[in-house]
Amino acid sequence: MARDYYGILGVDREATEQEIKKAYRKLARKYHPDVNPSEEAQERFAEISLAQEVLLDPQKRSIVDRGGDPMEQADMGPGAGGFGGGLGDIFEAFFGGGAAAREPRSRVQHGNDALLRTTVTLEEAYAGVKKEVSVDTAVVCDRCHGTGSESESKPVTCDNCQGMGQVQEVQQSFLGNIMTTRDCPKCRGFGEIIKDPCRQCAGDGRVRATRDIIANIPAGIATGMRIRMAGQGEVGHGGGPAGDLYVEVQVEPHPYFMRDGEHLRLRLNVPMYDAALGTEITVPNLAGSDTLIEVPAGTQPGDTIVLPGEGMPIVRSDRSGDLIAHVQVVVPTELSNQEREALETLRDGCADNTSVHTEEGPAGEGFFSRVRDRFRR
Repeated sequence: MARDYYGILGVDREATEQEIKKAYRKLARKYHPDVNPSEEAQERFAEISLAQEVLLDPQKRSIVDRGGDPMEQADMGPGAGGFGGGLGDIFEAFFGGGAAAREPRSRVQHGNDALLRTTVTLEEAYAGVKKEVSVDTAVVCDRCHGTGSESESKPVTCDNCQGMGQVQEVQQSFLGNIMTTRDCPKCRGFGEIIKDPCRQCAGDGRVRATRDIIANIPAGIATGMRIRMAGQGEVGHGGGPAGDLYVEVQVEPHPYFMRDGEHLRLRLNVPMYDAALGTEITVPNLAGSDTLIEVPAGTQPGDTIVLPGEGMPIVRSDRSGDLIAHVQVVVPTELSNQEREALETLRDGCADNTSVHTEEGPAGEGFFSRVRDRFRR
């Protein structure tokens, strides 16, 4: 009958990796052989160690979730009936695995990288900013200082595997008896055990904590870019070196500037008389001052005005993009009597009249001639 690994640790079937580790640490404080020397406690500790090993292994946990027991073959003695070890164990034994010895895993391991996201305004992205961010990660246990030991003493050689980190077992298969190896359930493959596990981290050498750190956001950063902060990620098992922290940046939209790579785009609504006569417009910029935009006389709808070097800084460069103003000529919909008279006087004195626009082709043919010829084909 398959063992109830979830019940052994007292967690439900949807438990996360962190919940499984937490449940293991709680039970380890009670049944660890160095805390409780009784024979019953040793058996119980071996059982919960095995349960953690199985549930933290995705393949083994998948077998458990399907109602099987990935370790049932390892429990069979030399004379047990049936075929014994599974095909995976058999091929491992014959083709590069099995009884082949390996070095025990180091208790001190490198930590994982971490990723978090933060949001900045376009003004902050333009100038660069120091941003305080909070990260929930693994840090060195401040009680045992990463040693995992309550007294900070050194680990001792595991008496179950004699420091090898593995135990060997004979399994019976249709090919005969074969020797297999697996991680020692007592030391979990480390080859050594901690005699007095830390009460705070249960021998892991690290605990979860929230830290506030300062991220230096460089000028010109764009949405999706990541900042690497070396050594600010998760501390490894046994107080090992920390991984890196990556801060991914999201830039908020701006009320009137639109970012286009290193360029900034802006739409200007210019009254028709200003477009005809020319004018100057002052626009608050991202640096906190004002930018003067000169609209030349005769500006047409859709014209663009380019201000070189007034756009976004290019990250880790002394160059900047351009500010591009798109002109939209605004025609008034309501006129006062005085404005109407002024425009009528302007129109009466203007040589230009309303006409049909013509566009000459490369051979001197007009637009309608080209359309007519196309339909004749």
